[in-house]
Amino acid sequence: MRLWLVRHAEVQAPAGLCYGRSDLSAQAEATARAAAQLASQLPQSVALHVSPLQRCEQLAQALCGLRPDLALNFDPRLREMDFGRWEGRPWAGIARAEFDAWMHDFTDARPGGDGESVRELMARVGQAWDAHRARAGEGVWITHAGVMRAAQLLARGMRLPARAADWPAEPIAFGAAVVVDPPP
Repeated sequence: MRLWLVRHAEVQAPAGLCYGRSDLSAQAEATARAAAQLASQLPQSVALHVSPLQRCEQLAQALCGLRPDLALNFDPRLREMDFGRWEGRPWAGIARAEFDAWMHDFTDARPGGDGESVRELMARVGQAWDAHRARAGEGVWITHAGVMRAAQLLARGMRLPARAADWPAEPIAFGAAVVVDPPP
């Protein structure tokens, strides 16, 4: 039931940009490096599920080119969180009061005023999580840092964080793989 959570490679965008659901492409060389490293780590014929955003698709295609035993399955539940009107803006340019309002009501506030709440994110990632558990066997998700953090909470048995302090804060490098074992 082990699940490999893999973050896409670096995107072609300035550092510090809020780009959640924005469909940005990844850097080609970084994608190739991440695929090569991942190809040597994954077990044979593992189930591969991929966010439909192009930065994840690029890594999945590169990986499948190196590992023909893998079949590509797109899953829209694995797309990154929608940050609403914050999308495409530098994080540093978002008004502190707006950000604090989100942190104050972390579960239900909509980032950017019209984005996706953490409750909604956790619900859709939870559906993908439950489907993985029902399949029995190892799996790989090529996805985004937000989805990876949501899955880490699910692996700990937390279906919904009550406050921002419950959200995993450990950095997740581009191209990195994190392995979680869902509880039985």
